[in-house]
Amino acid sequence: MLVCVACACQPSARELLRGQVRQSLIKVNETWQAKHMDPERAFWHQAAYQTGNMAAYRATEDQQYLDYALKWANQNQWKGAQSDDTLNWKYSYGETPDYVLFGDWQICFQVYAELYDIDPAPEKIARARSVMEYQMSTDNNDYWWWVDGLYMVMPVMTKLYAITGNELYLEKLYGYYSFARDLMYDNKTGYFYRDAKYIYPKHQSNAGLKDFWARGNGWIFAGFPRVLEDLPVSDPHREEYIQTYQKLAAALKESQQPGGYWTRSILDPEHAPGPETSGTCFFTFGFLWGINNGLLDSDTYLPVVEKSWNFLTTEALQKDGTLGYVQPIGERAIPGQVIDKNSTADFGVGAFLLAASEYLKYLDEK
Repeated sequence: MLVCVACACQPSARELLRGQVRQSLIKVNETWQAKHMDPERAFWHQAAYQTGNMAAYRATEDQQYLDYALKWANQNQWKGAQSDDTLNWKYSYGETPDYVLFGDWQICFQVYAELYDIDPAPEKIARARSVMEYQMSTDNNDYWWWVDGLYMVMPVMTKLYAITGNELYLEKLYGYYSFARDLMYDNKTGYFYRDAKYIYPKHQSNAGLKDFWARGNGWIFAGFPRVLEDLPVSDPHREEYIQTYQKLAAALKESQQPGGYWTRSILDPEHAPGPETSGTCFFTFGFLWGINNGLLDSDTYLPVVEKSWNFLTTEALQKDGTLGYVQPIGERAIPGQVIDKNSTADFGVGAFLLAASEYLKYLDEK
């Protein structure tokens, strides 16, 4: 009897893994926050971190994470770019206050919408609504001209739709996405180019191949789930989003390296050899979300996740809580650029938190 009781008290393999995933999430996030007490501005990379921080809050209910997000939002006055002069608002690349319509300054609205959902107060989304509704009042549809922008702003549209019920958010979402798809999507492979500069054959990898950037495809592969979470099942374009997401999943499965990671140039591992963590994290999140929501087959894709998670926690995650092998801010795979265990960045941490939080959902449901 004593032996049976002892056996019954032993945690299962699933419970052990869940504990490991949770511990890794906490270690990475608390290490980052301890080293960055000032959450800084509301530009894309800080905001991308906060999307992961919010996922970590929902997974752990740790008030410290919520407080950190609120401090950041209040510090930035619940705005992205700060200009109020609509006549000078721009949406090409820019980091100054007048680039209000540039998606890198709009990703913060995702986080503000999530904070609104927790504690509704109109001022939290007032700027988000005024900016996006001004943008939607224009005739332009070319706002998303780089693939990163699809993660930055597509979920803003669906989150604000979920709050307001304004159907124009979904109509404009598809209009803006269609422009981006026609510009950057390669239907033959299922991958997205980063932007028009990198389309084959004008641009090629060192081996003469199509050069698909890992983090760029990570942005869209993580972006589709964040859109589908809030997109009504009745939306006429939902199936197109799902099919493109599933096709990208199948392509990514085939390009995963034996070590569990993806290289910066997805189809040409020798172009910029070695692991890259931010893309790998986004891919891990995207696969897990699909498994959790019945859009990706578990038997097919869980082995992909297991290999990528092993890389993330045994090689990328350092003993001091630093998440290494994150390619610095950029837009392509750069031959000769060295990234190593000390290469880290806020957006990479955010991507890891998304993946870990989604893994916890999977382990909780099984």
